Order: sequence, then C-alpha cells, then structure tokens
Amino acid sequence: MDGMRDDPTLVALVLEARGGSQAAWDQLVERYAPLVYGICRRYGLTGMDVDDVGASVWLRLVERLETIREPAALPGWIVTTTRNECLRALRARQRTIPAEPDERLADDDPPFDDWLVAQERGIALRAAFAGLPDRCRQLLALLFADPPTPYSEISAIIGIAVGAIGPNRQRCLDRLRRDPALAPLLDATEVAR
Repeated sequence: MDGMRDDPTLVALVLEARGGSQAAWDQLVERYAPLVYGICRRYGLTGMDVDDVGASVWLRLVERLETIREPAALPGWIVTTTRNECLRALRARQRTIPAEPDERLADDDPPFDDWLVAQERGIALRAAFAGLPDRCRQLLALLFADPPTPYSEISAIIGIAVGAIGPNRQRCLDRLRRDPALAPLLDATEVAR
C-alpha cells in the first residue's frame, strides 16, 4: 500500500477538494464509496444503515478535510472513520458486537488493504488508459477484447500491417506502464518488463 502514498492523482484530488472543487469532491466520493460499502458489508449492515454510515463518513470528511495532514493517507482515514461509524450504527440498533470476530467478519474476502490496492490499481489503470493516444487505446481495446480480435481484423480496422501489431502493442503497453497515474502502483518487476 506504500505505492498509494505517492499517488499524485489522489493528492491532487484532496488538495482541489480542499480548495472547493466540486468535481474533485465527486471523484473522491466515487473513488472511495465502494470501500465504504465494503466495510459496511463486513459489519453486516444493509440498506438504510449503509446509507446512514456513508452519509456520516462523507459529512465527517467535509468537516475534517482541512485537518488531514497527509492527503495520500485519505484511504486509511476513510477506513478508520467507516469502521467507527459502523460500530456506532450497530450500537444504535442495540446489537452486541462479539469480542472475537464471527463468521461474517472472518470470511474469505481479502483484507481491506488488498482490496483497496486492487481498487486503486483499477482506477489508476483506467486513468492511464484514458491518457493514451487514440490509436493505442483502440489497439489495446481490440487486443484485450473478450474474445480477442484476430490480428487480421485489427489490421483492417486500424490500418496497420499484421506484423506491426506486436511492436505497436509493446510500445503502447510501455507507454501505459510509464504513466504517472499508474507507475506508483506497479511492482518493481512489472515496471522492469
């Protein structure tokens, strides 16, 4: 998760939201709403309880956005705040929280850190992909379609020789790996390829 501390996109969104940017705020909520929902689910909350917890988390973030010293630490702040709000919601419903994790909390889901890293990678990949030139986006979309598009069709659609598809694919993937939005989230072995 250390790679996220260097995520320039997250830092920029937090700083812009602090400055009053509604678009930045909307992106933060869109980016981390699945995390809030996932934590609520792990605590066994549903329906209106999830909505209430989400509303409380976002309200607290509005109130405290200025006090978060390290913008890249926002995901951790959201996790902690959501957990606290879930516990508050459970207490309000007069439920008892077991001292030891029960089956609902000890399922086979990956830890939140793993889930968050996967979410961050997906977001970064979409951002990096969107920053590629049209020709690269089109080529990669055709190559990674399900089912994959045959090289002969790609050649006809894009207008390049079949023999040029592989080298062009490699250049596009290299460019994608070097994108600043994606680079911090790649393992060193992925970058070296």
